[in-house]
Amino acid sequence: MTPDAIIECVPNFSEGTDAEKVRQIVAAMRVEGVRLLDWSLDVAHNRSVVTIAGSPTAVVEAAVQAVGAAAQRIDLTRQTGVHPRIGAADVVPFVPVSGVSLAECAMLSRQAGLQIWRRYGVPVYFYGAAATRPDRVQLEDVRRGQFEGLRELAVKDTARRPDVGGPGLHPTAGASAVGARSFLIAYNIYLEPIVPEGATAAPPVDVAVARAIAREIRASGGGMHGVKAIGVMANGKAQVSMNITDFTVTPVRKVHAAVQQLATRHGVRTGPGELIGLIPAAAYEPDSDWARQIDGFDPAEKILEQRLQAPMDWPSAG
Repeated sequence: MTPDAIIECVPNFSEGTDAEKVRQIVAAMRVEGVRLLDWSLDVAHNRSVVTIAGSPTAVVEAAVQAVGAAAQRIDLTRQTGVHPRIGAADVVPFVPVSGVSLAECAMLSRQAGLQIWRRYGVPVYFYGAAATRPDRVQLEDVRRGQFEGLRELAVKDTARRPDVGGPGLHPTAGASAVGARSFLIAYNIYLEPIVPEGATAAPPVDVAVARAIAREIRASGGGMHGVKAIGVMANGKAQVSMNITDFTVTPVRKVHAAVQQLATRHGVRTGPGELIGLIPAAAYEPDSDWARQIDGFDPAEKILEQRLQAPMDWPSAG
């Protein structure tokens, strides 16, 4: 790890409807040496995503403080949403940007996990490159059963107990999945009906179509390398919600083309796209269909390297 190393952290919180709560959580992440790159609320998924970057020690501290702030403000026994979750601070991934390796980010995530438990009593599961067991490398395996199922299983089944803390989950904040990974692109595509000639409207696309497309494109179903996908209803529309974990092998344009082809086969069409969080410059394809179909896409705001040079202002803590 070099003296000027930079890491990114992209914590996901199980709150997307209360802007004030999320603002307070983001404000709690303000630590010297940390830059705020992006934060957004997703009402449809009842989820928020924050992106910070900076020196490794400072970013770890900011992430730990964020988990504590989320645990104070988010009650999973009252929270619902279409996105799978096990914790108030659901996922806390550390990502190498420059001067640091993935293995070193895994070590940092282990340090963060210990502090999260010691300070706030929130148990931790390590995933990705930080996983201590092969059955916890994939995030979906860690989150199986979600908060409601895991709070029962963690006590009864030793195989489902947290890596740090527990064995039971925090009664309202659940547990956090803390890990290390490479760049991930969170990309969603809405599906729209094809309106017959002479008609003024058509019924909305059934979520079953989105789920069928998701099954066909995700890697676990024999689809595209490095693609995770689910079909959900968001904002009253069917949506294919995806994580692209290896854009160098499977660029976004290929994912978009595959969803477009499958949509046509199902008698529907692709609508607007969404990018949640930031993307690295190497993944941006300015002349591609997928980029044009994202409303208001601004490279200065959505490309990591550009955001690092012009970070956002921190929200006030009051």
